[in-house]
Amino acid sequence: MKKAYRIAVIPGDGTGPEVVAEGIKVLKAVSKQSSLDFQFKTFDIGGERYLREGVLVADDEISQLKRIDAIFLGAIGHPGVKPGILEREILLKLRFELDLYINLRPVALFAGVDTPLKGKGPGDIDFVVVRENSEGMYAGGGGFFKKGTPDEIAIQESVNTRKGVERCNRYAFEYCRKRDGKKRLTLCGKNNVLIYESDLWYRVFQELHEDYPDITVNYQHVDALCMWMIKNPEQFDVIVTNNLFGDIITDIGAIIQGGLGIAAGGNINPEGTAMFEPIGGSAPKYAGLGQINPLAAISAAQMMLEYLGENEAAERLLGAIKSVVNEKIISLDAGKMGYSTSEVGDLVVRCLT
Repeated sequence: MKKAYRIAVIPGDGTGPEVVAEGIKVLKAVSKQSSLDFQFKTFDIGGERYLREGVLVADDEISQLKRIDAIFLGAIGHPGVKPGILEREILLKLRFELDLYINLRPVALFAGVDTPLKGKGPGDIDFVVVRENSEGMYAGGGGFFKKGTPDEIAIQESVNTRKGVERCNRYAFEYCRKRDGKKRLTLCGKNNVLIYESDLWYRVFQELHEDYPDITVNYQHVDALCMWMIKNPEQFDVIVTNNLFGDIITDIGAIIQGGLGIAAGGNINPEGTAMFEPIGGSAPKYAGLGQINPLAAISAAQMMLEYLGENEAAERLLGAIKSVVNEKIISLDAGKMGYSTSEVGDLVVRCLT
């Protein structure tokens, strides 16, 4: 009997449905070659429904998503919706309601993929960023005083709890231990300026290190770390950081690994469910053209397999992705791959066999 997994599918906006379709195609191919069965349920969540019905995420949808094994997200973002609405009321709400407190971003350069870093190759760019995903500057603390006047004051607060900081750091230590890497964990902060927040992060980091003596630890200010990611990325194995800094440094990670066409991420509750997505956004100008690169979405599906504990299937899919980028497509850029969106999905399926 096949092992069944319930997968919620949120195709989203723009090119989201196109890349999700290729991810599902690949997962179905994995299912045919293994003892896995994926039961997909689609949720109409995104900008189109908001414009049509005024609905963002319903309470019963949140309840259903809490009972699902994993979530496969295409992209959320619509040019017809004011910026901030979909981000806050869909993406952030899903993170908070499902307590997806870990954002996991592998940064790996594959053979055959160009990086803007001179002289660097696949052996130099291979690390993971563990970003706290539910607190910090994104928790929504703050407000305005005398808005719209010459005396206006805007306050944005960073909320960091001991519980939130500790569970993120512990996940990073555990991930660093099980990863086949350098067993080196770097804390990214700014303790020379952001005194209180960084002090909490640094103290918890050092205290937890006592439980993981096999892990080498390091601390870097966020501005220095951004520089070293470009100059000397080979020093990194796992990086752990807060919500805001993680948001910034993972975009640097995306470009040095070849761009948004290959970058995927996971939003994870280790005690609950998880949501996996390409990080490139909805790219509405490419919608319906069949030109968008689906490899980031397929890589998100590969991360999902790892999260579900299906490591053999995950390794086979990773090998297929590497074969396609190294031997098949011309470029990771939309419209320049040498194949259509669906044809790239077909290439991955053929490389699985």
